[in-house]
Amino acid sequence: MAKKKETPILQPPYQFDVVWEELMENEPFLKIFLSDVLEKYIVNQRWYGGKSSKLKYIELQEYFKIQQDGEVYYGLLLDVNFKEAFYQHYFLPIAFVTDERFAQMGAILPITLNGTEGNIIDAVNLESFNKLVFQRILNSVPNDTTRVRYHKSEFLTDREYVSSRPMGLEQSNTSIIINEKYIIKFFRRIYASKNPDYEMSRFLSEKKAFKNVPAYSGSLSIMDASNTNVTIALMQEMVPNQGDAWKFMLDELHKIYSNLEYKSINVYQLPKVKLFERLKIRDVPPEIIDWAGLNIFLKLQKLAERTAEMHIALGSEFEDTAFTPTHFNDDYTVWLKNRLLYQFQNRINSVENNLHKLEGLALELANEFLERKNEIRKQFVSFDWTKLKGERIRVHGDYHLGQVLVKDDDFYLIDFEGEPESTIRDRKVKQPPLKDVGGMFRSFHYAIYATIFNNGNKYPYPQEDLFHAGELLYRYFIGVFLETYVSLIQENNLNIGYVQERVYLLRYCMLEKAVYELGYEMNSRPRWAVIPLGGIMSLLKEDE
Repeated sequence: MAKKKETPILQPPYQFDVVWEELMENEPFLKIFLSDVLEKYIVNQRWYGGKSSKLKYIELQEYFKIQQDGEVYYGLLLDVNFKEAFYQHYFLPIAFVTDERFAQMGAILPITLNGTEGNIIDAVNLESFNKLVFQRILNSVPNDTTRVRYHKSEFLTDREYVSSRPMGLEQSNTSIIINEKYIIKFFRRIYASKNPDYEMSRFLSEKKAFKNVPAYSGSLSIMDASNTNVTIALMQEMVPNQGDAWKFMLDELHKIYSNLEYKSINVYQLPKVKLFERLKIRDVPPEIIDWAGLNIFLKLQKLAERTAEMHIALGSEFEDTAFTPTHFNDDYTVWLKNRLLYQFQNRINSVENNLHKLEGLALELANEFLERKNEIRKQFVSFDWTKLKGERIRVHGDYHLGQVLVKDDDFYLIDFEGEPESTIRDRKVKQPPLKDVGGMFRSFHYAIYATIFNNGNKYPYPQEDLFHAGELLYRYFIGVFLETYVSLIQENNLNIGYVQERVYLLRYCMLEKAVYELGYEMNSRPRWAVIPLGGIMSLLKEDE
């Protein structure tokens, strides 16, 4: 396969005496296509995950046809190689169009095939492509053993294609709304394995009948050259909603902070609570209810219920070994420590290299972080599985407010792919359920600080006072969530450990998550690094 830096044998305009259906067998075309042409297209896409690295060259790992009744598209599996000596795999479906109206939609290369002028474009921009994929899923046969595999769920009730449109706001994947009832998610960055989002969605909706995830409706996969099942696309029912829980929480917190002035509250006179203390709503002091309102705590209870129900479903499997609960052991501990120590050293390097970008409290906390790095490292290394009696299960893995949809007075949990920085194997490792809970608590912390950063000038209080009020409110959020979550988990006999074990795991998982967050903030928006840095330091000070 030709590499990117070789000189193409042809110059534009590109003309080939070959039909579209045989184009991918044409070596001169591949040499051109895999050169600067494809690189320029890919690096400008929102789903491209290598923007912080230097691309070396692109190789075609393999291709397959997505076709029906003479209509042919190509699915390309690409190896994107970087100068830093690593690579990523991507899926790119392509189409050949002659209509100029389509040429500007995901255009990759102007080309003439057998005298016919046209353009090669990203096929997801074509309604005809999305229609074909939906129809192939709709008409798929059970236990498909062909190389390109389509699968239909019992939840797919439609009998024909009506319409499709892009979902918009794309990040790492591309989602298409079908018939205003389903969403086909094309995975752009792919892995030599079944995608966790596919596995988890299908398990929860088909095997466990968990109602608060979008129901699995179908999928597209490919058996690659090594006979590995690679997930290409996932189709789910579309959940009508009022937005995600991140937006909901920001709106609620803005009202809460506005109440400080409206109710003339002295933040230093508000009652405090110990971190991780379980609280029924009746245990929340009236001063806090008067300030924050009852609604936010009722919603937190509902979110805790849905989180517990997800974990109960994931922890109730005893046949499928990919989902059966297991205990802590030495292998898990070695994996965990190696992973976290590597990540932690990366964060230390990032803070040291970007210290000049920080100021004020962020700079103060960053210096404290560096001074206490050995203490933090010791906390990661001191993980002792022999003292833990709880179970490990498959978890969401990247659980935060942005992964939850708000529908009326309920919540739906979405996007089970796991942390983007983790390998596909790491994402499937069974973890303590409290890893998800700790991730959600970190998200509460983020929402509180985001409200201050985005609206601070609207509240007539010094930033220090707003931070104080936020940290206090954060503990009540955690307390109410924990009470509901733990009670429901215990009622359903999922073992998450005794009380000291739960607190230990929550501290550990939240410290891990805050360190993970620190890398993103230092590289993308240093002003926000104060949030994970503050989270790290507050956890350390709780231990003092």
